[in-house]
Amino acid sequence: MTAAEVVKLIDRFAARGRVRVRTGTNVTSLRRTDDGYHVSTSRGEIRARTVVLASGACNLPTVPGFAQGVPPDVEQLTPLRYRDPAQLPDGGVLVVGASATGVQLAAELRQAGKPVILSVGEHVRLPRTYRGRDVLWWMDASGVWDQRYDEVEDLTRARRLPSPQLVGTPERTTLDLNALAATGVELVGRWAAVRDGQALFSGGLRNVCALADLKLDRLLDVFDDWAATEGLDVEVDPPERFAPTQAPPSSRLQLDLRSGEIRTILWATGFRPDYRWLDVPVVDAKGRLRHDGGVVDSPGLYALGLPVLRRRKSTFIHGIEDDAREVIDHLTRSLAGERRAPIRA
Repeated sequence: MTAAEVVKLIDRFAARGRVRVRTGTNVTSLRRTDDGYHVSTSRGEIRARTVVLASGACNLPTVPGFAQGVPPDVEQLTPLRYRDPAQLPDGGVLVVGASATGVQLAAELRQAGKPVILSVGEHVRLPRTYRGRDVLWWMDASGVWDQRYDEVEDLTRARRLPSPQLVGTPERTTLDLNALAATGVELVGRWAAVRDGQALFSGGLRNVCALADLKLDRLLDVFDDWAATEGLDVEVDPPERFAPTQAPPSSRLQLDLRSGEIRTILWATGFRPDYRWLDVPVVDAKGRLRHDGGVVDSPGLYALGLPVLRRRKSTFIHGIEDDAREVIDHLTRSLAGERRAPIRA
């Protein structure tokens, strides 16, 4: 679906469900009251017995603290401010981060003729298609995305995994580090620090690439086993494996940011939620919401749309339905229990 089609889908949903939608309305405060919650907005006040926080986990860009050490004549942007290559000054671009956003930005800038260096840390490598089907079809059909949060061995890590290296194009092309290197994008390791105007990169580029390749092969094994079990081998293409990531045998470990080689830095280093408006003590020291599968640590407060909220597919539009059914079931049962409880003076 295109962006316009997604908008139409949401509009139809609101009309069909007769939902009261308030657009252009900023929530400035949410606080607990004796009988529920008080919501302050830019267009008035709202009182509610229960509240569902569906503001997502990608409200603010994450930029490392050492960005303050970048020379002032090097422009720094996050994906929220970036629009197109023409916006950037002439010269090289250092894209930091090799998840979905980073690889897409690197590809677009290189196609526009700019010299691009991509700083690569931990990443998730995926082909756009596998055995003739979209890789997301495999994720859904094989049940990988249905894994529940209480079945995940390391839930904290699972919720922090970077987004897969995927791009949506009519050609359904695969966009991985090999594809970028073939266009002339230079790969370097994870950016670790800035010292005296020098960007210092980790020497572990080949290791993180090998780890991503290993995890990809394991995932493809899961797809193959599922297809064989379900008797689908005759309906899809034969199993395949992809060439290992061709990381350079020796990538540069430092880059002089004062030399003029790099004129722009694009921080594709992820996002974090913004709970500054949430005046309820349910956010930990790292800015993460305290919840158990969407049931927040405050009576009547719930969340939806966060990474691995109740399943691995929790942050996808099509994946929120199962989460919503369970979270709202808890909400309605809680309200029903309140109605049955004796009234206190």
